[in-house]
Amino acid sequence: MRPENQAGPRLVSGLTGRIAGQFVAALGLYTIVMILGILFGGIFYTSFTWRGNELLYRLAHFCLDYFFLVIPLAWLSGALILFAFFWRRTLSYIEAVALASERMAAPTAEPIRLPAPLFGVESHLNLARENALRSAMLAKEAEQRKNDLVVYLAHDLKTPLTSVIGYLSLLRDEPSLPAEARARYTGVALDKAERLEELINEFFEITRFNLSRIELTPCRVDLTRMLEQVAFEFEPVFRQKQLHCRLQLPARMEAVCDIDKIERVFDNLLRNAASYATPGSEISVTGSTDDAGLLLQFENPGPTIPPEKLSRIFEQFYRLDTSRASSTGGAGLGLAIARQIVEAHGGQISASSQEETVRFTVWLPAPAGQQEKAAPARPEDPAGRPAPSGADSPHPQAG
Repeated sequence: MRPENQAGPRLVSGLTGRIAGQFVAALGLYTIVMILGILFGGIFYTSFTWRGNELLYRLAHFCLDYFFLVIPLAWLSGALILFAFFWRRTLSYIEAVALASERMAAPTAEPIRLPAPLFGVESHLNLARENALRSAMLAKEAEQRKNDLVVYLAHDLKTPLTSVIGYLSLLRDEPSLPAEARARYTGVALDKAERLEELINEFFEITRFNLSRIELTPCRVDLTRMLEQVAFEFEPVFRQKQLHCRLQLPARMEAVCDIDKIERVFDNLLRNAASYATPGSEISVTGSTDDAGLLLQFENPGPTIPPEKLSRIFEQFYRLDTSRASSTGGAGLGLAIARQIVEAHGGQISASSQEETVRFTVWLPAPAGQQEKAAPARPEDPAGRPAPSGADSPHPQAG
C-alpha cells in the first residue's frame, strides 16, 4: 500500500487511541478521587460523636455495613457516566467525519472544517478534496481539448478534400491541359490527399489513445541499433527541413522492452524534434548506461518553452502550437503516449528547455541480470547532465 493511502487509517487509529487514553486517564482520576473521598470520609466519620438519629450518620453507617457492595456500585456508576460522555464525543466526531465524507462525493472550493481534535483528519480530507478538484479540472480540460481538436479536424477535413476533388475534376474535364499544368495540378492534389491522410490518422490516434490499454510484449533488444534505424528512416524529413541528426551512443545498449512501443517513443520524440527544431540546425541523441539503467537524451535547438507550458507538455491533447493553420504538431498525443509507454516499462521521461534548447530525457531500467555487465556511470557536467559519449562512439552517425 502506498504511504499516502495509509494516512487516513493512521489518523483514525491515532484519534481512537487519544480518546481511549483520555477515557482511561479520566477513569483513573475518578478512581483516585473516590479513594481520597473514602479516606477523608472515614476520618470525618471517626472525628465526631454521632447520635443515632442523624441522616448523615445513618448513611455512613449503611455504607460501612455494605462497604463491598456500595463502593463497587458507586465506582461502576461513575465509570459508566464517563464512558457515556466519551462515547457521545466519539459519536459526534464520527458524525462530523461522515458529513465531511459526503462532501467528498461532490467536492467544492470551500475547505472542510472539523472539530479541533480532528485537525489531522481535516487536513487529510482537504488534501484529498484538493486532489479530487485538480483531477476533475485536468480531466475536464483534457476532454475540452479533445473535443476542440475533433471539431477542428472535422472542419479542416473539408479544405484538403475540396482541393482534391477540385483539381481531379479539372484534370478530368480538361483533357487538353498542357503536361506542365497537368503535373502541377496532380502534385497539388497529391499534397492535399496526403494532408487529408494525416488528419484521418489523427482521428484514429485519438480513438486508440482513449480505448487502448498499454500491454507489453517484452524482449531483449539493442537500443543503439533501433535508434540508428529510426534516425535513418527520418532522413527524408530531416533533409526536407535542412536538419542533421547526430547519434552519440554506446556500441550496444541492451534493454528488455516492447520493441514496437519503444520504437514509437523514439519516433514521437524525433518527430517532435523535427517539427519544432530551428531550420538548418542539428538534432542530437546521446545515450549512456550505468548499473541502474539506460539514459537517453533527445536535444534540438528551438525556442525556449515557458515553464507553464513545459509543465503541461506531456498532457494528452496539449499542443505547444495551438494554431489550427500550423503544419507543426498533430493531435497533441505523441508526448502523452510516449510518457505512458515509458512509465509502463518502469522508466521515466522528462523535458527541460533553456537557452534556446529543448531536451527530452528518457530513463529505462537495466534488464535483469545485466547490472553486473553494465558500463560504469559517466561523469556529469556542471549542469548535472551525463556527459556525451560522441568521442568514443564506435558506430557510424546517422543524419
